[in-house]
Amino acid sequence: MSISITVPLSHRDWAVLRAAAAGRCAIADKVGVSLVVDGLACCDQHVGARLAAAGLISASAGPVQLTAGGRALLEAA
Repeated sequence: MSISITVPLSHRDWAVLRAAAAGRCAIADKVGVSLVVDGLACCDQHVGARLAAAGLISASAGPVQLTAGGRALLEAA
């Protein structure tokens, strides 16, 4: 599998990926991608949508799952 990212991930993006891998993230609703970390709304309102659009996390309501690409990216880091 090849992953192509045109914009570098920020430190916050990496932190959210690690939190998702640890089972600490959820998508609060289906309208937009409202990311919740440890039960609190994420301070970056766009990070969930950005990571979902990049194909790194699931975008459906409920617990966030890393995609195969998201897992591969974390493992390679």
